[in-house]
Amino acid sequence: MPHVVIIGNGVAGTTAARSLRKNCDYRITIVSGEHPSFFSRPALMYAYMGHMTVKQLEPYEDHFWDKNRIDRVLDYVTHVDTERRLCFLAAAGPLSYDYLILATGSVANRFGWPGEDLDGVQTFTSMQDLVRLEHNTRDVRSAVIVGGGLIGVEVAEMLRSRGVDVHFLVRESSYWNTILAAEESAMITRHIKHHGVHLHLDTQLSTLEGGPGNRVCAAITSDGQRIECQVAVLTAGVRPQTALARASDIPTRRGILVDDCLRTPIPNVFAIGDCAEFPSGKVEQLWYTARHHGHHVASVILGEPRPLPQYTFYNSAKFFDIEYQTYGAVSAQEDNTTSILWQDIQRERLLRIVHSNDIMTGIQALGMRLRAEQCLAWIEQRTPVATVLRDLKKADFDPEFSSAFAAVRLIGEQA
Repeated sequence: MPHVVIIGNGVAGTTAARSLRKNCDYRITIVSGEHPSFFSRPALMYAYMGHMTVKQLEPYEDHFWDKNRIDRVLDYVTHVDTERRLCFLAAAGPLSYDYLILATGSVANRFGWPGEDLDGVQTFTSMQDLVRLEHNTRDVRSAVIVGGGLIGVEVAEMLRSRGVDVHFLVRESSYWNTILAAEESAMITRHIKHHGVHLHLDTQLSTLEGGPGNRVCAAITSDGQRIECQVAVLTAGVRPQTALARASDIPTRRGILVDDCLRTPIPNVFAIGDCAEFPSGKVEQLWYTARHHGHHVASVILGEPRPLPQYTFYNSAKFFDIEYQTYGAVSAQEDNTTSILWQDIQRERLLRIVHSNDIMTGIQALGMRLRAEQCLAWIEQRTPVATVLRDLKKADFDPEFSSAFAAVRLIGEQA
């Protein structure tokens, strides 16, 4: 019976295992040194904030793995011999495979800042980082967060929940304005400040200064400001985790190179999720695309080597109290599209509908919940924007926002 070994138990690797088990009787083994079971990585913040236990981050009960005959190995793979099809583990002996799926995810960026190796300086992308943050933030007064992405704002919320004074260094002139349009960025910028975060815009890290015990004691910014801190969290993006592939002579560039069927150049070796790089050079580092990869690689292994379908882009996040959803093409920059914008600044709600030649191409919301299936259907069916405005109620996932949609409809009729 063929043996499929999956390295990495994130959403990509776990979805691949589940999809394989639904469709075949192959032996399946998941290897991960991070945690015994799949867990919700986006929910790590809620464990720190006391909303959930670490065990509650696991969506599957322990019996799930035995019932589905998915073996789990808590260990690190140090090297893969692709000729003999062997994975060498740090603690156990070699593990043979017939098919190998690399789902190694991503690793936080470090840019060689002076002092980034001091005690009290860390990233936040893994279960180990959660444990490290618990240790590093005991009895601290002030923290610096470097990098203005989604992880950075999550860490800011986490630290503020414990009363830590937070300084957030963002190199842009407004929070996330390379991704969000001006109105959305301005709303989130105000909201972050409202939660007591010292938001330093147009600011980059220059140096981290050490103090007694080799512990970080201050951050020096690009404009010469000195900010005292006992913790520094580096959240300036992530990059594909390619260390294992490179050590095993599996071709890499920015990520692990794959074709449109998620196959590496090495026979029977695949890469999925954050670590995979496509022929176009594209790296898809989203929870949703990782899940798509997991389903698709299973079908390729089982004899359907078709290219990965093109999915309509979508994503969601949360900025303190403001929920965020985006579907399709919603650009931060002005292009050849037009958008209809409704916002309630006081109540922190916003809806943007993007269209080109009167056909809806994207929709984005802050502070209100949209029904994902409906938004994706509108885009994929090339729905006229007039029809979308008429039928907005169909996308209302939260009855409390019905008055907001009514206001948007009125604006649409006046446009």
